[in-house]
Amino acid sequence: MKTSKVLNVLWDYFLMTLGTLIFVMAWTSFLQPNNLASGGLTGLTTILDYATQGRIPMDVTYALLNILLLVAGFLFLGKTFGFKTIYVIALSSALFWILPEYFPNLEVVDPELDKIMVVLIGGAMESIGIGMILLRGGSTGGTDIVAMILNKYWPISPGKVYLYSDVFIVSSLLLVPAEQGGGLVNMIYAYVVMLVFSFGVDYVLLGNKSSVQLLVFSKKYKEIADHIIYDVQRGVTALQSVGWYSQQESKVLLIILRKYQMNEVINEIKRIDKDAFVSVSSANSVYGEGFEEIKTGLVIKKKINNKSEV
Repeated sequence: MKTSKVLNVLWDYFLMTLGTLIFVMAWTSFLQPNNLASGGLTGLTTILDYATQGRIPMDVTYALLNILLLVAGFLFLGKTFGFKTIYVIALSSALFWILPEYFPNLEVVDPELDKIMVVLIGGAMESIGIGMILLRGGSTGGTDIVAMILNKYWPISPGKVYLYSDVFIVSSLLLVPAEQGGGLVNMIYAYVVMLVFSFGVDYVLLGNKSSVQLLVFSKKYKEIADHIIYDVQRGVTALQSVGWYSQQESKVLLIILRKYQMNEVINEIKRIDKDAFVSVSSANSVYGEGFEEIKTGLVIKKKINNKSEV
């Protein structure tokens, strides 16, 4: 049991290390060498670096500002999250210094390479890296901590938190001269990075949690329902229905599944009844047993009230 727990912890830190490397390389290899910025604390410190022509280095401000947000991470998200975040911040701060200093050949500065490709690759790499870190219970600090706190207590995805906060950060590029990485054109590129990142990180985090709703019309609804309940272990609701043309009464099965289960279930339905009619629609949010917990923010209020009573 202890060995399994140790292996799980090592696996978490291995994936966080890999995710941190991908995240940092998105900046040091693609975004920074091409004077591109994005949102979040990394984007904010990059903009400060551009605006001051390096007099306020990105790696220094990135590390210092994270200390303040770490306190909130420990308080609201627990010690495990806090220690993992400290590890990622320390590693990423070191990599932000090491990679440009000792591996300058990793920088992609090619005039023949379309800048939009640099933006798309950088944004995608950033979302994959941070997504891997968040999936293992850590963060890169900054707006990651804010996003995870809000996501824990309210039904808002991390990608949306990034999107909303980054609008204001990226807009500050208008205050930086174009030759230093600012201006309208670079702001537009930064918005593209931001959009790629916010949608990408939601895809990484919520891909396996996406749900679909199936409506199954079949004369063999009992056999299909039994398969869903006992083999797939998902709930089924049988709705009374009447075929308007035939005027025959039957049952329509309402099934909600994780998206990754859909193809297997549809194939099994077709095996049971090749004439079955199946309607599939996306379910943006599903709350209840076996899916997501309803988040209203009341947990925070309850904790605050309990502390005040002590």
